Amino acid sequence: MSHRDMSRTDTYRVDECIDTGCVIAGAGPGGLMLGLLLARAGIDVTIVEKHADFLRDFRGDTIHPSTLEVMSELGLLEGLLALPHTEAPRLHAEIGGRDVTLADFSRLPTKCRFIAFMPQWDFLDYVAREAEKLPNFRLVMSAAAVALIEERNRVVGLRARTPNGELAVRANLVVGADGRQSVICQQAGLEVERFGAPRDVLWMKLSHAPDDPPYTMGHGGPRQGFVMIDRGDYWQCGYVVRKGSFAEVKAQGIDAFRAAVSSVSPLPADRMQEVRSWNDVHLLSIRIDRLKRWWRPGLLCIGDAAHAMSPIGGFGVNLAIQDAVAAANLLAEPLARGRVEDRHLAAVEARRSFPTKVTQKLQLMMQRDRRRRDSDEPRREGPPAFMRHIARWPTLAHLAGRLVGLGIRPEHVRWGKS
Repeated sequence: MSHRDMSRTDTYRVDECIDTGCVIAGAGPGGLMLGLLLARAGIDVTIVEKHADFLRDFRGDTIHPSTLEVMSELGLLEGLLALPHTEAPRLHAEIGGRDVTLADFSRLPTKCRFIAFMPQWDFLDYVAREAEKLPNFRLVMSAAAVALIEERNRVVGLRARTPNGELAVRANLVVGADGRQSVICQQAGLEVERFGAPRDVLWMKLSHAPDDPPYTMGHGGPRQGFVMIDRGDYWQCGYVVRKGSFAEVKAQGIDAFRAAVSSVSPLPADRMQEVRSWNDVHLLSIRIDRLKRWWRPGLLCIGDAAHAMSPIGGFGVNLAIQDAVAAANLLAEPLARGRVEDRHLAAVEARRSFPTKVTQKLQLMMQRDRRRRDSDEPRREGPPAFMRHIARWPTLAHLAGRLVGLGIRPEHVRWGKS
């Protein structure tokens, strides 16, 4: 499917109102997956998405074995893997000039023992097309959620701004799946607990040559990290810098930036000449946080709206999908009865809170190691401690593969199985 075919245009009159079983703000991985699962369970679902299409670069593009297993349970795996993607049965790093396997997925009890790297727009478009085959699923693009509709201290819908005016959607349940800058969370007044992140990532694209290293993750240098994702005909590369230092990096000039990246990249130095200007460099501001409570009466938040993750390990997309599966499993029956009670929403948070906390704890532990090395205290040169441990005891790569590939408490589809 060409990119221009991905835009969906639904038109509504000013102040039109839709009545639905569940309205979801945000057509990202979590929102679309939840919409598909609930629609398959017979629930009337409406998703509002502020953008006109899914075409945005440098979004989370790692599809873990846990997500591939969900797609298999839905009977959608074959069609998904027919789309352009690359497969990584292992994740590698360059440590001290030698190649080290950081995570090995070969022993996972899943159908797919690899991470699939696929542009997120392709993944989202595929899930959306499958969901749109169902008569009780509605996806409204170019509709930005701006406010909640509340009655008697309960959320009963949302208002969205569209090119044709305001759209009101009333529902038994409102789900905020609109990302780390969630309007739904802000409107609901949900309190956020922030844990900080001392790093940002500068993303860029570099061409792929036949004799390039055969791995998808790299690290170099004592104080900097460099990540590579194989996109087939190009590399998506991430250069890790100190939080808030992008302006300083730019002030040093593009040539100094090319030299700094070349010093930690396993690619030939002249490859960086493909970064012609700062327009080719995209900033990802890393943050780790989570809501103290994920719900209010009539409302639930999932994915990045409930818990922003560091890109370490590519957990964000897959945690959002796990949230969606758990939410569908626990809420389909109450939605079918027409009444979602507080205890049902609390059950979703209870189910998914532990995996979220453990994953964020691991990411924060990795950050603390790096923070010590970035301080003025005496430090050991080299990559983070967890990489050094895996390099020393290679069997840990299988444990890391299970942690990255399946996560904590993987979910399985209860409703809408193939």
